Amino acid sequence: MRKINQKDIDNRLTKAIRELSDPKSYDLVCHEHRLGEPMPSIDKLAKMVDKIRQIIFPGYFGDINLNLGTIEYYIGVMIDEVFEMISEQILAGLCFSCSDNERPEMLQLEKDASQIATKFVEGLPEIRRIMTTDVNAAYLGDPAANGIGEVIFCYPATRAISNYRIAHHLLKLGVPLIPRIITEMAHSETGIDIHPRAEIGEYFSIDHGTGVVIGSTSVIGKNVKLYQGVTLGAKSFPLDENGNPIKGIPRHPVVEDNVVVYSNATVLGRITIGHDSVIGGNVWVTNSLPPHSKVVQVKSRQAEFVDGSGI
Repeated sequence: MRKINQKDIDNRLTKAIRELSDPKSYDLVCHEHRLGEPMPSIDKLAKMVDKIRQIIFPGYFGDINLNLGTIEYYIGVMIDEVFEMISEQILAGLCFSCSDNERPEMLQLEKDASQIATKFVEGLPEIRRIMTTDVNAAYLGDPAANGIGEVIFCYPATRAISNYRIAHHLLKLGVPLIPRIITEMAHSETGIDIHPRAEIGEYFSIDHGTGVVIGSTSVIGKNVKLYQGVTLGAKSFPLDENGNPIKGIPRHPVVEDNVVVYSNATVLGRITIGHDSVIGGNVWVTNSLPPHSKVVQVKSRQAEFVDGSGI
């Protein structure tokens, strides 16, 4: 058996430590933590989202057996827990995004986080209302669904859309970073990628779901249904004078009310898909469509052969 050279191992480990500690190697990938400031926590955010899901769908998640006589008490307990959790994570997002030149006092950041958390909790009834429409759309639109409970418990789209609704609400309240973490958690779990900045109307449903991508400046109307593999993406990225992509400009599709987009369709650019349109599977759409349009693949014709040569 070969003898272990401990000195050689120590030297190699020391070399790796020195290289990893070289500021030039981590200049773009290092966040310098400041004493006393909380950091965003994926684990804590996951617990918070689960708690919010219990509030939105009472009786479906968690260990509490709710009834009409106790629901207000238990909702109150969960709201207190959510308020504490979200206040801490909002504060972490605010601290994380502040530069040294514009850093407010911690006391002011804590007040801001508390105010935002209060507004977030005030918006939970609206999140429940619109999630109710989403769940209903999924149930009515899927003949395989045996009940609302199945849609809430089992459908990955319900999880992804609820994460999006929570994250979008936080983003509208001015919270940095945290909304993207929340939607990416659902992306990892379901394969459904919805940017929290996208605007999505009520009665929204995604059937099956895996591979769906909804870009940040997408605008989706009411009663829109997407199938697996659909991409609402950007066709191009305008560049600034330094050759870098220009951020924040509208570059994703506008999908109007009552549109269905079937599996693996790709819709690109700041175009408008008119209301009551249908986009078939495996097609690319890069131009606007008027209302009541129908886009499908052209059926391929069987090739004819003469003397062994295709025509």
